[in-house]
Amino acid sequence: MTGCLWEYERGVQVDFGTYKLDLHIHTVLSPCTEIADMTPRAVVRRALDLGLDVIAICDHNSARNAAACMRAAENKPLLVLPGLEITTSEEAHILGIFQGMGDAQSVQEEIYARLYGLNDENAFGVQVVANEFDEVEDLDERLLIGATTLSSERVTRLIHSHGGLAIASHVDRSGFGIFSQLGFIPDGLELDALEVSPRTDFESVRKRFKQAKDYTLVTSSDAHYLEDIGKGYTEALLEKVSFQEICLAIAGRSNRRITRQVRSHD
Repeated sequence: MTGCLWEYERGVQVDFGTYKLDLHIHTVLSPCTEIADMTPRAVVRRALDLGLDVIAICDHNSARNAAACMRAAENKPLLVLPGLEITTSEEAHILGIFQGMGDAQSVQEEIYARLYGLNDENAFGVQVVANEFDEVEDLDERLLIGATTLSSERVTRLIHSHGGLAIASHVDRSGFGIFSQLGFIPDGLELDALEVSPRTDFESVRKRFKQAKDYTLVTSSDAHYLEDIGKGYTEALLEKVSFQEICLAIAGRSNRRITRQVRSHD
């Protein structure tokens, strides 16, 4: 946490601080990561070394390593939120981020039921399920890097039905972004925020995509390698570190708000 201010809310003094959020990090469960590096303990250790306050574990179409990362962060000054990076039927990526593992697992079950094919380890890499001690517990054989049969609208409804945040991933990219895949954000697609990759800034995205002006923008690292964690993150004004406070900041409610995009060269 950096900085501090206070305001009165409903007659009660509320202390606010600026917190660092990296809400899109992969682990060894994603086949496109560095298998020797992105283990639960290593991810948590790196986030702590960088002074991050909140991270979200969002592997491709799965939350199976999120609980291990949460356990690895127990009794440490880091909030780990469980999530998934879901690939829609249009091959757009949408982050689902949740308060607890119960909701994340329920969404995972729905995703698995609509995800077909088996992973080719030679083509895509292994998909390791690890525990909080970085021990291998399983290899997921599903084609996690594939697309589900759920449309973007159905994915956002599924996330919201379990109390999660629905954030369109890396909207500035030419592949797997909501604009590159759909061309625009259709009516009825209820996104809570748009994620901008560290390669560009918020203002450039707002100029490039007119609809971006209507949404809260956040930046996350989308880290697949340890050295990429924290290369992009969002600063938010919160009363404390919690999922509810992050939701308020993204919605711009109750004096909570997103304050700044931080990129590696800033």
